[in-house]
Amino acid sequence: MRIAVNTRLLLKGKLEGIGWFTYRTLEKIVLQHPEHEFIFFFDRPYDPSFIFANNVTPVVVGPQARHPLLFNIWFEWRLPALLKKYKADLFLSPDSQMSLRASVPTCLVMHDLAFEHYPEHFKRSHRLYWRRYSPLFARKATRLATVSTYSKDDIALRYQVPAGKIDVVYNGAHDEYKPLSNTAREEVKAAYADGCEYFVFAGALHPRKNIVNLLKAFVAFKKKHRSNMKLVIVGRMAWKYDAVVEMKQEMPFKEDVKWVGYMNVDELCKVIGGAYALVYASLFEGFGIPILEALQCNVPGIVSNTSSMPEVAGDAALLVDPTNVDDIAEKMGMIYKDERLRAKLIAAAPAQVEKFTWQKSADRLWDCMMKCVNIEP
Repeated sequence: MRIAVNTRLLLKGKLEGIGWFTYRTLEKIVLQHPEHEFIFFFDRPYDPSFIFANNVTPVVVGPQARHPLLFNIWFEWRLPALLKKYKADLFLSPDSQMSLRASVPTCLVMHDLAFEHYPEHFKRSHRLYWRRYSPLFARKATRLATVSTYSKDDIALRYQVPAGKIDVVYNGAHDEYKPLSNTAREEVKAAYADGCEYFVFAGALHPRKNIVNLLKAFVAFKKKHRSNMKLVIVGRMAWKYDAVVEMKQEMPFKEDVKWVGYMNVDELCKVIGGAYALVYASLFEGFGIPILEALQCNVPGIVSNTSSMPEVAGDAALLVDPTNVDDIAEKMGMIYKDERLRAKLIAAAPAQVEKFTWQKSADRLWDCMMKCVNIEP
């Protein structure tokens, strides 16, 4: 069987949520199924590390699709012709987009509907594109996969898609995320937090990540507890971050907030693993990979009580209302003061982590793909 795959988001050194999902699942699927041929469609020159085995044929398809107008050209005009040229039996698209003009059975991974819930957080051009085309994609796709039960229910209800057409394919966390030794934790604290304990946040910085409320909560925590605790924020400034920059410059205790920018996995796993707790008060997530990454390091979480995040955190995190600064600050204080509570959360982490592995993700995605072509998984 020839399986064509949209691999636009496999970008060396720039992998984020959907990119990591694409990388980790495809790597396993390609290696586990050498009997099939895979055609990877990139929209720019690719890194050889993404060609996982000899059964992968890479194809660069212009133009680089990073704007709705270019999305249409890439998906609706370039791809249909190439799917015919390469005689694809199945098309897998892991980034929520697909071709409405192609007739090839399509497995579409639709990660979440954040643009429906928080449209103000998206550029107007992108918001209009997603809200117009996503319902059409959901109905046109042969089958859908999504990364949480929450998102499955959300897609089914909002777009009137039968729930039986949607498979849950959870994210996993990288093997590099693991508990650190006491010595390693001290080294990380010395390198990133002036030798002090610290809370950590990891993720691209944009309004949905709720960084301003996180900073306000940290200020409230510091005023009440007067501890040496730091806050380490990992992530690039993505979009609409003016309020974050203003808060960064003017907030009290700003010397206790460490901004370290984007990090590769080999460093990020250390920074998360060395933390006292993860604080992830995002407004909305289809999954929330940093939550799982922290739990895999035996680092407990303070996590939003919205969307998929309670599903991912289980009993290994305290839940907060992300719109309530006092609630976030209070939970930071609880986990700081109560070592028995923190130990209880840490003890719950291994069982929760076991539910989410990249191998399980790859297996579930493969099953979804096979259902598209009426092959029993």
